[in-house]
Amino acid sequence: MLFFIIGLIVWGFIVGGLARLALPGPDPMPWYATIGLGLGGSLVGGIVARILLGTAGGLIFALLGAILLLYLYRRFVQGRGITGPSARRLP
Repeated sequence: MLFFIIGLIVWGFIVGGLARLALPGPDPMPWYATIGLGLGGSLVGGIVARILLGTAGGLIFALLGAILLLYLYRRFVQGRGITGPSARRLP
């Protein structure tokens, strides 16, 4: 059970970190938010993969789900875009 939890933390950190690297611009968030981003992206990506492919999606769909969540977080919570002058503006 402990190894499963540690594995989830490592997986979430890797996927969340890759999603933060994939989108340009600053992302001021603590390490636990990066883990949450990665785990949430894995959940979203897994659901989309199950609907589209009928099987698990793996790292690619997890990363795409995390990128989508990070984009939505920036757009609606922080109120800034991905490109243009609003991309660098921090709240």
